[in-house]
Amino acid sequence: MRILVLGAGGTGGYFGGRLSQEGADVTFLVRPDRAAALDAKGLVIKSPFGDATLTVKHVTADTVAAAGTFDLVLLSCKAYDLHSAIEAIDPAIGETTAILPILNGLAHYPVLDKRFGADRIIGGMCVISAAKGPAGEILHFGSGASVTFGERDGTGHDGRCIAIAEAFTKANVDHTHSTDIERDLWAKFSFLATLAGATCLFRASVGDIVATNDGRQLTEQMYEECLAVARAAGHAVPDNARAFAWKTLTQEGSPLTASMLRDLESGQRIEADHIVGDMLRRARDAGVKAPMLEVAFAHLQAFEVRNKRQA
Repeated sequence: MRILVLGAGGTGGYFGGRLSQEGADVTFLVRPDRAAALDAKGLVIKSPFGDATLTVKHVTADTVAAAGTFDLVLLSCKAYDLHSAIEAIDPAIGETTAILPILNGLAHYPVLDKRFGADRIIGGMCVISAAKGPAGEILHFGSGASVTFGERDGTGHDGRCIAIAEAFTKANVDHTHSTDIERDLWAKFSFLATLAGATCLFRASVGDIVATNDGRQLTEQMYEECLAVARAAGHAVPDNARAFAWKTLTQEGSPLTASMLRDLESGQRIEADHIVGDMLRRARDAGVKAPMLEVAFAHLQAFEVRNKRQA
């Protein structure tokens, strides 16, 4: 199976690197400056699961067409780069190419379906805390790094998800081949919209929020709004997933924040519209009252307006 990984940052670099490390046929689609860095230093991973320095194949937007088509495209861009990512991977798409997006949220699926056809797009998500370091190395924080994927229509599609699972198994990557990926996507979307909305709104970690007089209650209200949107969409979050999310969102002393807060505090672009904004739009479409989401999204929009003006 020929695999094209879009990007060699924290997420794509880690998962693509682990696949390549164990012999998978992986090519990275990167920008010219990243290509030069990979030529000079290789793909460097620093992780509790083991460090690695890898020589990897890579192409740029100008050379990807010459590499031919691929069996699988692993899409790991930021949401605000989705349209440029689509243009970049287009020459690599053949008649049987599958695309596995591991972006946050759900808003990218209609865009990908329209461009490439829904049959090509596998449902997917990942859990990892990773970033590209100052020297271009992939810094993997914590002990979690997993991928969940599955067919959105529940059919076999010639066993392509089984082949993907086999590749991740060989690479020792924690993964789940889901039989109900829509349910799993909504469980994460509900959790992430709350985590991003709350930690960005309060500019604080989970532990700091719940240490206040009303932080736990306000977080619970936001999460309940997201859960109501999931139910309205026909994908109620299961009890076990809800319990785990609630424990995570209210853990005393927890240093956890959304990556969106880290991006916000460093003045970078954020995925506000793709995560919190999309959840709010879905709430309004479903007639679900969502005052906490409204406040959180207005806060994020105000940051983006100021950030754009100061750029």
